[in-house]
This record gives sequence, structure tokens and C-alpha cells, in this order.
Amino acid sequence: MNVNASKAQPLSDISYTVSFPEAQAHYAEIEMNITGLKQNTLDLKMPVWTPGSYLVREFAKNIEAFSASINGKIVASPKINKNTWRIATKGVAAVTIKYRVYANEVSVRTSYIDVTHAFLSTTGIFIYPANMLHSPSTITITPYSNWAKVSTSLEMVNGNPFVRHSPNFDILFDSPIEVGNQDIFGFDVDGVKYEVCMYGGGNYDKERIKKDMHAIIQQEAAIFGENPNKHYTFIIHNHLRGGGGIEHLSSTVLGISRDNYGSEKGYQGFLGLVAHEHFHLWNVKRLRPIVLGPFDYDNENYTTNLWIAEGFTEYYQEIAVRRTNLYPPENYLEQIANEFNVLENLPGKNVQTVAESSFDAWIKGYRPNENSNNTTISYYTKGAIIGMMLDLEIINNSAQKHNLDDVMKYMYVTYYKTKKRGYTDAEFKKGFEMFAGKKLDDFYKRYINGLDPVDYNKYLGYAGYKIVDELADNNDAALGITTGTTAAKKVMVTSVTRGTAAYIDGINVGDEITAIDGNPISDGSNLITGKRPGDKIQVTVNRDGQSVTLPVTLLKSNRVKYKVVPVDSPSAQQLAVRTKWLSL
Repeated sequence: MNVNASKAQPLSDISYTVSFPEAQAHYAEIEMNITGLKQNTLDLKMPVWTPGSYLVREFAKNIEAFSASINGKIVASPKINKNTWRIATKGVAAVTIKYRVYANEVSVRTSYIDVTHAFLSTTGIFIYPANMLHSPSTITITPYSNWAKVSTSLEMVNGNPFVRHSPNFDILFDSPIEVGNQDIFGFDVDGVKYEVCMYGGGNYDKERIKKDMHAIIQQEAAIFGENPNKHYTFIIHNHLRGGGGIEHLSSTVLGISRDNYGSEKGYQGFLGLVAHEHFHLWNVKRLRPIVLGPFDYDNENYTTNLWIAEGFTEYYQEIAVRRTNLYPPENYLEQIANEFNVLENLPGKNVQTVAESSFDAWIKGYRPNENSNNTTISYYTKGAIIGMMLDLEIINNSAQKHNLDDVMKYMYVTYYKTKKRGYTDAEFKKGFEMFAGKKLDDFYKRYINGLDPVDYNKYLGYAGYKIVDELADNNDAALGITTGTTAAKKVMVTSVTRGTAAYIDGINVGDEITAIDGNPISDGSNLITGKRPGDKIQVTVNRDGQSVTLPVTLLKSNRVKYKVVPVDSPSAQQLAVRTKWLSL
């Protein structure tokens, strides 16, 4: 919870011991000792969410066997709400708390324990005393069996890797811990020590990773003019199928498919993820929307600016890799065209603004359903596109003197370093305007708070590019559904796209498609082969155990597939913008 210094309780001595006597069953056991208490009542809380992942996850659901003792005697510790336990401590200076945490969810944002390793996502592991977020703590890890290594950004105590110190709970909750026998290697970047810990194996090339990470990190640090860390930790989980990442103050956790390193496409995706999460150490962990710190760990923390915090990070993950020259400019242009296609093929682009997408992350972004594509967009995708638009606008308007980098550095220095607080929406808008040399009221009205179609050719045109729709001449019929086939060979409708034939004529999610024009169906991949727009078909479905036949008139597919191509005979101005933008 957000606490003013005047309301904070006096500092107490807080220590934790974490052990894994039942790692095979996915459990950690925690002992917490607090001394120096001076209050009548002690409330102990478990965060309900983890910063960087905007969803209330109710971590207290994984706690069991909670107990409190004073001088070796068990005392009452009733639960007063979903994530708070209360202990009477009048006249008591010290209390011991014990509890178990079940950790069996594989993701970058949740804890997982088995006999091979423990990944501790600290918001779901450590209870904290209410009104004491400013208190330091010491964490002692008692490893399971033959575990020999700990990877975390928390500082060692007396050189012991199994004993770590946190200056306050905001830092503890921003410092995940990996324990086991992970493969660890490292490198320095301009005096900052980087540690990479790999769990799960994989076909990675350590020397190539070190070289390419080094290049990306240097490019990102150059934008802000400094790297605020002394050391930084990459915790990388390699699974059969993996994906995603989550940022932390001085570390990140990445999920990767362990065989992805072996292909150029897979490896480039890995580097993009590295660039994304590492860029967050500036953008959102330090340069942040004003509501994202100090955190309220009991409730949602709403902001309309995730299109900057996440979307711009998405934009910079590709720009940073482009600037390293590890891949040619054409790779980058293909990536941004993919962003265009994702957005433009979502009916939700006509329903939800990027500001609304940011604000509603808590109830929509992390809780997608079968209708989400019809009603929502991603602040990652549209935010990245807006980053590109503003970057090109600034480069063009400033005669290549400035770009979006200058805005990011100005905001970082002004709000994080000087004012030592987050920014408001209006303050970031002024930062854009300062370097664009113009008011952006209309831009915000159209693209941030409005639903106007993106004028891709206007902004790409500054750099002598344009978009071409590779599907423009297609006259393919479309039904407008996605399907999945069960083990019993049932073809089930999993989504229906707004405005399509299926949507208009009443095919539903959950329908089992049994026949088209009376012909039995056992494969959902070729439902309308040979059909043309305007053709009428009879779709028979099993709906709630009853057979229903629906007349459907097929429509032309409205999907787009954009490609970014150079304009004919670009001007000197366009070529100058292109050079600045793509670091040619």
C-alpha cells in the first residue's frame, strides 16, 4: 500500500528463511522473524499482483499452514481479509511467522518449484508487514538437495550467495530469485556487470549471446546517457514451449522455447525479447507513469499510459536491434509491417482506444476471451505503431536534428532523476511537443483517445516508404471463424470475427460444425474450398446437443497483409529522414 513517511511504522529487523523440504510437491516453506516491534497490532500482507503484470492474481490463495508465535508459543493470527493476517503485539518486541507456499505455475510472473530448481517470483512468496514497505530485510535460502547456485539482483551478505539483502520491500518485490544448478555466464558493458542464468538447457551459443546482448545493451544505454545499475541479471527459463518476459528494476525473467536459438528467426525473436525487457529498466521501472510507484500492492494501479510504458518498449526492442546492424533494415521493416497487420486485422481497433486499452489492462488485457479480438486491442501493438509515428514526425519536423530518443532521455532526466517522480499524461505530451515543434492535440484526439484509422503512408512517407496490401487483389471468400479439432475429431468454433459472414448469420463460439451443404465435416481447415463471395451455404452445427442448420452468405475476406516498400524516386529529405530513423 502507498504509505506516507509520516504514517510509516518505525523500522523493524525483518528476516526470512526459505527452504524446500517438499520441492517434489512444489512447496516452499517460509520462516519470517520480525524484531523491534513497537505497535499494539501487526498486520501482515501478501501482495495481490506483481508489478509489470497488470492483473490481480491473488497470491494469498497459495498460502497454507500460516502460524505466528511469540516466545515460542503459538498465538492467534486471524485472517481479516483475503490477503491480511492480524496479530496482537502489544508489549511484544518480536514475532515469528511460518507458512507454506504452493508454487506450480510455469510463467515469468509466477513462482514454480520442483526438484530441478526453484523460481521465486517474490510478490507471491514474501508476506510483508503493513506500513513497513520501507523496511530492509534479509533473505536466507536453504537449498534443496544438491542445488548450488542462486541468481538474483539482490546483494549478497558477507559474500554468501545464499544470503541476500533488500533495502526495502519495493526492491524485494522487484527482485526475483532463481535457485538450482542453472548455467551461469556473464559479461561487462561499460562497467556494469551482467549475469545470464539459463535454466532448462537449450541450443544456445554463449559467445554469440554475450556479443549480441552486449551490442543491444550499449545501444539502449546510449539513448538515456547512462546505465543506472551496477549489475543486472537475466533469468532465462528454457522450456519445450515458452514465451514472454517481465521486467524488474535490475533484472528480468524471460521464457524461451529451448530450441529457438537454432534458427535465425527464433534467435532474432530471442534478441527482441532481451531488448524489450532490458529497455524497461529505464522505461517503466524508472521513467514511469505517476501511479506506478510507490505501488499499492492491495489493489489495481490504473494508468492510461501503458502504450508508452509497454508500447514504446515494443517499438524500441526492434529499433535497438536494428541499430546494432545484426540484421539488415529489411528485417525491421518486415517486423513493423507485422505490427500493422496485427492491428488492422482486429475488429477491436474500431472499438477500444489505446488509452482505454491501457486503463483496462486489469480487466481485459490479461483476461482475454473468445470475443476479445472484436472488442479490444493491445497497447503493445498500437503503442509500438504510435512510437514509430511520433519518431518519424519528430525526425521530419526537426530536420533530422531530433528523434524519439530525445523525448525519452528528456523525460527520464526531468522526472526520474530531477523531480524523482513519475510523469502525467499531460507531461509526456508536452515532451513530445517540445521535440516535434508542434502541438499534438489533434494527434492525441485521433490516435490516443480516438479511433481514427492510422495514416501509415503519411508517416512512412516522411522516410520515403509506403504500405502495399499484398491481399488487395484477392477475391477469396471468408466464413470468419477459427476452429479447433478435438481428439474425437469434432470441429469446434473457437472464435467468430465481427462483421463476417459467420457473425452476421449466427454461427456461435462453441458450436460443433458437423456439415457444410449436407457434407459431413471432420477437418476444419477447408470448410469453404472452392466457394466465392456471395455464395450461399448451409452450415449444420451441433449446439447444446441439438442439430441446427444455418443459411450463411459468404463474404469477401477483409483481411489485409501489408508490406513496407520504398516509394519511387524518394526525395533528399525523405532519404535523410530514412537514414536518421533506420541508422543507415
